[in-house]
Amino acid sequence: MSEKNVKLEGEPFYRIDVEEAKRMIDNEDVQVIDAREIHEHAEGHVPGSLRIQHMAVLANAEKLVTDKPILFICKSGQRSAVAAEFAASLGLEDLYNVEGGHEAWAEAGYPMES
Repeated sequence: MSEKNVKLEGEPFYRIDVEEAKRMIDNEDVQVIDAREIHEHAEGHVPGSLRIQHMAVLANAEKLVTDKPILFICKSGQRSAVAAEFAASLGLEDLYNVEGGHEAWAEAGYPMES
């Protein structure tokens, strides 16, 4: 992992950049959670991502996988960090927050689905 892909003290998730997220999506079996609102998801999202609004993670716990990494992404990386915190409170450990979110994903020219 590069310096940009770290786990800060006290945080239950790793902070990764969009390059690392894309690599993980392409090379590993991961779940991608879009933590944005319904209208934001409809405007474009990481292909194959599951939309669970950040404040609804606990109510949708049964939709989160327990056997592979989970990547959380939102518009810029704030709401997805909150979503990852909620997932950690459920006992999940292999959690990643995509720093820069969909804005950075689109800026990097990665594919979007609508």
